[in-house]
Amino acid sequence: MNPAAGAGESGAATAESVARTLTRGEIADLKEQIKRAAPDLGIDEIGFASAEPFFALKDILLRHRALGRESGFEEPDLDLRIYPDRHMDGPRSIIAVAVAYPSKLKDPPKSAPGAYRGMISRSAWGEDYHKAVRRRLERLAAFIRERVPGVRTEIMVDTGALCDRAVAERAGIGYVGKNCSLITKNHGSWVYLGEMLTDIPFEPDEPMTEQCGDCTLCLDACPTGALVGPGQIHAKSCISYLTQTKGFLEDKWKLKIGNRLYGCDTCQVVCPKNKGMNWTHHEDLQPDPEIVKPLLKPLLFIGNRAFKETFGDSAAAWRGKKPIQRNAIIALGHFRDGSAVPDLGRLLHEDPRPEIRGTAAWALGRIGGEEARRLLEEAAERETDGQALEEIRRALESSGATSRE
Repeated sequence: MNPAAGAGESGAATAESVARTLTRGEIADLKEQIKRAAPDLGIDEIGFASAEPFFALKDILLRHRALGRESGFEEPDLDLRIYPDRHMDGPRSIIAVAVAYPSKLKDPPKSAPGAYRGMISRSAWGEDYHKAVRRRLERLAAFIRERVPGVRTEIMVDTGALCDRAVAERAGIGYVGKNCSLITKNHGSWVYLGEMLTDIPFEPDEPMTEQCGDCTLCLDACPTGALVGPGQIHAKSCISYLTQTKGFLEDKWKLKIGNRLYGCDTCQVVCPKNKGMNWTHHEDLQPDPEIVKPLLKPLLFIGNRAFKETFGDSAAAWRGKKPIQRNAIIALGHFRDGSAVPDLGRLLHEDPRPEIRGTAAWALGRIGGEEARRLLEEAAERETDGQALEEIRRALESSGATSRE
């Protein structure tokens, strides 16, 4: 297949004309070649969709925004999320891919008194999926270029403005379940998504129909009630979002986070479509148990270099160490780990970040005891940040102590 040949006297095809030189039969044959090659390229599910605007999605996004349910991490320009041609001139189709990742740890380390551990969401196990999926899409682009020189492509993995789930759903890879996850045909929802815009007009695949039926397990299990309806989420109430924020958290959220350091998997764990699903065939996505279920106390004083060396290859590192440190403090309070009192007291008195001092106060209040109360009382006398001081006062009240003001 050499569509560039004879495209002009110079023998060079313009970007616009490359795809136009392909016959329908050649495009259909190329599509089948891509599907057959996908597993060798590291792709588990692949589908083809039109590059028409996502008009139905726009109404959903507008309502989501009007109800105040956005997280703030989304692309604010809705047109960039709706119109594929805002990302590439003249896209003719979109190739959507899914890459399966593991859901179970082999020989997970155990939490124990004095050596409690936190948990990082499965979506951040192994190599950062942005890199892992992009690398696979780049292989796919190279595969297509070998057969169609001059083809134009644009790759997106999560950080692109288009909605990965909407693209994948249109491409027939799966359907968006009541838990707002894309549930695929063969791999459940334990998949990373990505897409490639192209100027080749591939025949679209048929979308799947929604298959959740009457099941509401995910809605019932959501720890914070963030799943406000089938396929509807209040993002700022979702634990996955909360664990990625950097500031103070309300007590009601701290009590729900438990020992989660990054992300939340509850709505996927309970999903019947994920029963028995655990994917271990991609070496780059396999987790190090000591990284994804780390000891909590060493995280409290981890330095920037050590944090980067430990978590730098993980998607959990994108917000830096502060959220994970704060969440480790919350987890120690959740476990009421008395052995952590000296370390929490050091944070309360020495850490320059008010939200870390305030969270340490909350944890000390949860743990209780004479030493915790003494540390809180001393901190109440010297704290200058208003929010941190309020956390200290509430911690004193919850521990039954009285400040010496």
